[in-house]
Amino acid sequence: MKRFHVNVRVKELNESVAFYTALFGTTPIVLKEDYAKWMLEDPRINFAISLHPDNAGIEHLGIQAESEEELAEVYGRLKKAKGAIREEGKCTCCYAKSEKSWITDPQGVDWEAFYTFGEATVYGEGANAKATITETV
Repeated sequence: MKRFHVNVRVKELNESVAFYTALFGTTPIVLKEDYAKWMLEDPRINFAISLHPDNAGIEHLGIQAESEEELAEVYGRLKKAKGAIREEGKCTCCYAKSEKSWITDPQGVDWEAFYTFGEATVYGEGANAKATITETV
């Protein structure tokens, strides 16, 4: 079963963690100085926040597959959406090891299709990694 994914850029992490912990009724499963993630079952969502004080708002949306087979299914849907697909492949992002591809919807919102197969000790690495606040300070 696939899971909806939302990543929101926030101005202040601790305040946002407190807000979403209260809203969801549970603490995040990942909590770093620049990132937090909740894996909720009701509603079934991977909800993440990342510290970006100067550019708060929706970072991206996505569909998280639970297997390589599901990822292939979702990737097929990306092709049917008829947008430019950006294949990132295997990468480290959001303190996780994943396989992912990206597409941008007609409104300019980035969507990712991904399968996570491990944890990482860094927010991101490699050619496609986005800089975080801790990397730019």
